[in-house]
Amino acid sequence: MTDSTRNGARTPRVSARVRRRRRFAAFLSALVLVAVVVTTVWVIAATRGGSGAVAAPSPAASTDDTPTAEPTPLSAAQQLLETTEDPDACAVSFTADGVADEPMLQTQGALYTGLPIPQSDGRVFAGWYATPADAAAFAIPSRINGSELVACTDRQITLYGSWKTPDENVAENARIPIMMYHQFTTRPEGEDGWLRGNYAYIGDFDAHMNHIATGGFYLPTWDELSAFIDGRLWLPNHSVIITDDDADQTWFDLAAPVVDKYKLLTTSFMITRDRQDPAPNAYVLRRSHTHAMHQAGANGQGMMVNASAEEIAADLEQSAAVLGVKEVVAYPFGHYNDTTKQGVAEAGFEMGRTIEPGYVSIGTDKLALPVVRVNYGMNVNDIIGLIG
Repeated sequence: MTDSTRNGARTPRVSARVRRRRRFAAFLSALVLVAVVVTTVWVIAATRGGSGAVAAPSPAASTDDTPTAEPTPLSAAQQLLETTEDPDACAVSFTADGVADEPMLQTQGALYTGLPIPQSDGRVFAGWYATPADAAAFAIPSRINGSELVACTDRQITLYGSWKTPDENVAENARIPIMMYHQFTTRPEGEDGWLRGNYAYIGDFDAHMNHIATGGFYLPTWDELSAFIDGRLWLPNHSVIITDDDADQTWFDLAAPVVDKYKLLTTSFMITRDRQDPAPNAYVLRRSHTHAMHQAGANGQGMMVNASAEEIAADLEQSAAVLGVKEVVAYPFGHYNDTTKQGVAEAGFEMGRTIEPGYVSIGTDKLALPVVRVNYGMNVNDIIGLIG
């Protein structure tokens, strides 16, 4: 037969010659396709430095146009921390109406030092506080100053300030006692001799400090006292400054541990010719009781009223070189005069503490600060009568 049927229709038979041509054409097409693929692979491998394998697309060749997120700028406190490798460093920031003070570094576990005392016309600064609510309420238990140890979270802390009016400051009528102790004894009956009154029984001292620690007292620093005298800083009437004269060995052995126990800021006035011991604990400030002027002059009065202003200034410079600070001096025997004041000022000290009884108020002479003397036998009721 020379034909076939499909669906009932007659279809001419394809000759063997035609079929061979068609198969050859298909073969050539496949051969060309394989050649193209092989050539393409070779070119890609050569341009990518490969060994013939097809490399994964390079990230650099990505066509993703999504913008890269900008890093969050560091705050001023974070920038400050970048300047130190001290693991105990803490960046302290300040927030208050009208205050633009930059953050400052403090050391965790040490007392705050040099906290700013802002000034503003027609206002009196009322201190730094732990929270905005404390600042608004003038909450003394949460007021932060140099009597407190620095404690931070993630090496940062923010303090919040508040203000009073000058009339409110005057109306407070604050009278700040500077308590003055000398030596200490473990004998309840006291010591013998003419200095008997100087020796506080350590049991009484402990009771005094407990009263202050639990009685809601505020403990100003010396720079705060200075600003208070100037009328620039509000201090609550329930404030007290604790001091010791002479840095006697009984102070180190008996009293300093009590101060540490109750965490109370205290100043030890040290005669630096006689001893130069480091502070016995974090709560003790060392201040000057002169270098070598705690002795009588030719007239039986202290050297501070026998020496010239230049000699007084030179002595205090020696003392300050040992202590690393000036600020305030306690006059030996309480003796002072105008020449004394001149020498103290020439040495760069701002305040001088006498032994004259009284309280510090706004406008008090900074070079004649009065004290509340504590004698042997004074109990807690006596102290309450003196400081509240």
